[in-house]
Formats: sequence, structure tokens, C-alpha cells
Amino acid sequence: MAGITEIRLLRILDNAFYGRYAAHMARNRPTSDVAATDRPSSWREMAVARSLDPARARAEERVQRFLDAAVELMMQNDTGKDFTVQDVVERSGQSLRSFYQYFAGKHELLLALFEESVRSTAEHLKQVVGDVDDPLERLHRFAVEHYLLCRPTPRGRGAKKSSPTPAAMAEFGQRLLTEHPKEASRAFEPVVSLLVQLLDDAAAAGALRPGLSHRAVAGVALQAIMFNAFAATISGTPIGPDGHDEAEQLWFLFIHGIGADDT
Repeated sequence: MAGITEIRLLRILDNAFYGRYAAHMARNRPTSDVAATDRPSSWREMAVARSLDPARARAEERVQRFLDAAVELMMQNDTGKDFTVQDVVERSGQSLRSFYQYFAGKHELLLALFEESVRSTAEHLKQVVGDVDDPLERLHRFAVEHYLLCRPTPRGRGAKKSSPTPAAMAEFGQRLLTEHPKEASRAFEPVVSLLVQLLDDAAAAGALRPGLSHRAVAGVALQAIMFNAFAATISGTPIGPDGHDEAEQLWFLFIHGIGADDT
């Protein structure tokens, strides 16, 4: 059965997947805004890399079928996590042996799904801010849109389910940050890098206070944005109908914390 040790060995042996882990969000980077470089490949790519080159096309298809099956199972219930490896295998129409050829277990499967979710979110946010000229407004657009993407859906509103629920992904992300910080750092990197770039651009335009560690700021901002469901729970406030007011409140708090004096 493939395990974590084998995966790490593959990272060393396969030239296509060299790299090192980025620091856990802003951790160990108190004075440096240097973006993480040479990131290792995602767990999805590592799963595919377990096959020899001629078989990678087939491996890609099989891995995707497992991921699709997991997403379908996650969408069937409110918690988004009550399924087993056997459920995934049966839903995908493949064998248990094939599953363990690509994943060491359910954790690796969920990690691959989480990485895909973060990467797809980063691509969406990049498109959302792409047509905005003003650097500060790009930052504003990023914060509000990302908040809306991550907010929990009020019960009974019949939200369209085309991906794992934000609550399920937030819960897995929280566990990942606590129990597997190196894996979490790599998973979050696409969104972190995008936000750091937006902060750099806003700072260059004179819209932010000088001397800030943009990578550290990105960690704080993303924590507030991505895990906003806990804020509603702690404060006992109801979830709004569309989330825009809450998103703007968060933006106000954020920009008046890091904005230039005349912002």
C-alpha cells in the first residue's frame, strides 16, 4: 500500500516534482515577504505520478474518477464528510486495490480535493480582480468575493451544490492547519501568493502603511475570510441573506488596520 514515506520519496526521485514546503502560512517569516518558491506538486499530481510515464494518462482519468466520486458523496449530506473509502470505490466503479495505488487513505483523498478547491478558488479570484485597474479596489474585490465564496449557506436556502460545501472544506482546512501544517501551507499557497501580490501592488501605489510583512498580513486576512463561519457562531449573529454586508464590514476592519493614514 502506498504511504506517506513513498510519496516523499517520489518527490525526490521524480524531477518533475522537485521542491520544498513553503513555511506554514506566515510562520517563520516575520521579516520577509519572499514568496514561497519551488513548491512541491499537489497531492493529486503526486497520485498520478505513482504511475509510469506511459500510463499517466490512464492514471489521470482514474484519479479524477475517485475525486469526482468523493465530491458527489460530499454533496449528499450536510457535513460533507460522512463517507468511507469503500463508498468512494463503489461510486467510482473502480477497485479498492486501484484506490490504494493512488491514495494512502481517505486523508490523502480529502487533501487532494482541498487543494483542487483552493487552486480553483485562486483562479476564479484572479479573474474577478483582473479587470480592475486601481490596486486598492483589486484588494477590496478580492476580499469581498473570497468572503462570499467561503461563507456558509443558510440552511433551507437550497443552494446549488456543484462542489463540496464551504463548511466541509473549512472544517477539513482547520484540521489540516492544526495537524498537518506543512501540507496546509502547500495547499493554501495559490491563494496566499495571489493575495501577497495584490498587497504588493497596493503598497506600491501608496495605499497601505509601509513596513508591513505582506505575507503575514495575507495569513491574518485569509484566516478571517476563510473561517468566517466561526465568527457568526461566536457572536451569535445570524447569517445574512447574501453576505455582502458582512463582507464589507470585514473589508472595513481590514483596510483600516493596514491602510495608509489617508485611506
